[in-house]
Amino acid sequence: MQIKFREFNPFDSWFWWQFSTTPSAAEKQYVEEVFRSWFFLGKLGGFNAENIQIQETGLDLNYLQYDEDYADQSFMALMHNMGEFEYQGQWGRCWFDLGTSDAIALDVLVNALRQFSKDYVEIEVLCIGGQNNDWSIDQDYSSFNNGDSYN
Repeated sequence: MQIKFREFNPFDSWFWWQFSTTPSAAEKQYVEEVFRSWFFLGKLGGFNAENIQIQETGLDLNYLQYDEDYADQSFMALMHNMGEFEYQGQWGRCWFDLGTSDAIALDVLVNALRQFSKDYVEIEVLCIGGQNNDWSIDQDYSSFNNGDSYN
């Protein structure tokens, strides 16, 4: 799966993906669940790079002393909004306001979609940000769009 970054604004960003063939309804649903799960973790503050105590500990997690005060003092890193999924031919897209979530969120999404593409539904390209020349974006679509039930 090829990963492309375009103009990127975390508060107003489109994610585009191209399937290897025109996707079935079930294949669309599978991909949507990956994005929805990722977004839900983001809404809960799961992508906070300021508080990665466990990762920074290393391999030996035996008797780890988790510092709740440190965790409470870290800046909140929450995703804000998610739009509706749209499809055109082999392409899918969805709009996100990633809010204050950290870039680690993008690493998690890319890693998940790469494995998903190998095991379930082949995705040839994932584009993060920007526009597709052959599929225009409604300019009224903004970070104030409230298109998904997770908002």
